[in-house]
Amino acid sequence: MLFFDPLYMLFMLPALILATFAAIRTQATFHRYSRVSASSGMTGAEAARALLEAQGIRGVNIGISRGFLSDHYDPRDRSLRLSPQVYHSSSLAAIGVACHEAGHALQHAEGYMPLALRSQLVPVTQLGSQLAFPIMIAGLFFQAPFLVNLGLILFTAVVAFTLITLPVEWNASARAKRLMVQAGIVSPREASASSAVLNAAFLTYVAATVTAILQLLYYLSLARRR
Repeated sequence: MLFFDPLYMLFMLPALILATFAAIRTQATFHRYSRVSASSGMTGAEAARALLEAQGIRGVNIGISRGFLSDHYDPRDRSLRLSPQVYHSSSLAAIGVACHEAGHALQHAEGYMPLALRSQLVPVTQLGSQLAFPIMIAGLFFQAPFLVNLGLILFTAVVAFTLITLPVEWNASARAKRLMVQAGIVSPREASASSAVLNAAFLTYVAATVTAILQLLYYLSLARRR
């Protein structure tokens, strides 16, 4: 059956284990350092603003998003959205996450190429993640190689998006780790705690990349077998 293939579980089991480990570690690390307040007393929102202003960046709207660790930066309208537990908190965990998102705003202001490329891939990635598998199934069912190849191409764009995301996220964290100390947001000793949160969060992006790659390999295997 196309909709239940034991080989799929064999392909995806390593990714599932890694993703589960990354999620547990990220939440555990965030909760650990969410109980440790920064000596500066800044909230996440204030820390993000201070970091941006220290680099001469103004005009970025900092607001609140919904959901746990739903923090993100949207280059389309230069908006930085922080989850409630980051926006209002003065913990080292919140400050680390907020400064990481501010790092994306710095990337945007400087024209950081990987960020621009990732933004361009968003539409085709959204299309690929939703339609790649149905198109492939239709191609296999109707024995239409064109549809199978189209599905593979669309999902390859998803894999490319996750690969490009890795340097974007790593660079944003590296900026945050360095600049939040320079701006006096955290002390050098406190920075290690904020860095631990960012390192754990980066593992979730690694897990997403591994998942996408293994899924593409499964699709290629399915196409060959059918």
